[in-house]
Amino acid sequence: MNIPQTKYPRVVIIGGGFAGVNLVKSLANKDLQVVLIDKHNYHTFQPLLYQVSSSGLEPDSIAYPLRKVIKKHKNSFFRFAEVKHIDASKNEISTSIGNLNYDYLVIATGTKTNFFGNQAIQNNSMPMKSIPQALNIRSLILQNFEKAAIANSEDVRQTYLNFVIVGGGPTGVELAGAIAELKNNILPKDYKDLNSSDMQIHLLEGADRLLPPMSEHASKKAQLFLKELGVHVHTNVIVKNYDGKLVTTNTDLTLYTETLIWAAGVTGAPILGLKADSLIEKANRYKVNRFNQIAGYDNIFAVGDIASMSTEEFPKGHPQVAQPAIQQGKLLGENLIKIIKKQSPKPFVYNDKGSMATIGRNKAVVDLKHYKFGGFFAWFVWMFIHLMSLVGFRNRVIVFFNWTYNYINFDKAARLIIRPFKK
Repeated sequence: MNIPQTKYPRVVIIGGGFAGVNLVKSLANKDLQVVLIDKHNYHTFQPLLYQVSSSGLEPDSIAYPLRKVIKKHKNSFFRFAEVKHIDASKNEISTSIGNLNYDYLVIATGTKTNFFGNQAIQNNSMPMKSIPQALNIRSLILQNFEKAAIANSEDVRQTYLNFVIVGGGPTGVELAGAIAELKNNILPKDYKDLNSSDMQIHLLEGADRLLPPMSEHASKKAQLFLKELGVHVHTNVIVKNYDGKLVTTNTDLTLYTETLIWAAGVTGAPILGLKADSLIEKANRYKVNRFNQIAGYDNIFAVGDIASMSTEEFPKGHPQVAQPAIQQGKLLGENLIKIIKKQSPKPFVYNDKGSMATIGRNKAVVDLKHYKFGGFFAWFVWMFIHLMSLVGFRNRVIVFFNWTYNYINFDKAARLIIRPFKK
């Protein structure tokens, strides 16, 4: 892989998500050699992917070059590669560009879309876990508008204007609200030959309420906001099949659509090579102790969504959201330095700062420890937190001006079919 030899311990980090980036930053300019490996050359701010897919933001405003993260780190390196296998007996990883030895290995590979073994849904639906996938959804939505405008029959037009989103968690709720704003604010202006009332948005959730990880208050508010935007919410509905045209469920509900967006769950993205009992098979997450060490290994760690740390408060592991990943990445950086210096590491304790979801303009829900609220103030808090959490000053400025423009003009300026999507 052509990494310079060093007298310092080598820390190899696989994955440039929230956990990996914060770990790299915490190890900056220490007496270590740090090698960050990712199959993309950028960090993605995943909470705003839905805005790329709904034409609210361009992808470069939520992505940040990984080489730029480490450009001032004197002994840090980035390699654009995919890790294929770990050989713990040799302290070596195999990648798409060669092999590399490590002294300490950190797996921060995050998650991938979980289709629960349904191949038909996997083949025909649209996932949204990466920027290319978000751009595919954006293109498909806009292409369907164009096809609806020239459709020869009402039935064909309706399939292009029906949008089905599966999964009522934050991603599904936020995307449903964003597409509803396209219907209410963009379709009447851009497509005068289409009747916006013909466009239908269906949000399907298998549980008995939206936003299951959040409070009852947040669920009820979110459902009310979506109803106001014209979204049809279906709870206790599980999708059984989708053949590219017809959605069938566990109920009498069937829907004809050209667009089914799958936001119904994620599963871990482990790497081949470690002991089978180090992995929780059902969740595909590595079992780690309070110091993020993977079970059975002293020098291999996992952080973020791929790590399952069982505690009294979180017996099934921490929630797979940004905050646990950020906090684990920062602490592991401190602990690695302590371990190298033969000092006692500090156990991880999750500081739950709350959760939030936005449903659209002036509509959001926020759950804090002692406060639960929704509406304009929650929307403002959501915007501020996400703006400040973006990596890079440039990205914050671009997103701020985009949001300001969109708010004043009721517009989504990034509705461009740059790369047509083909099913």
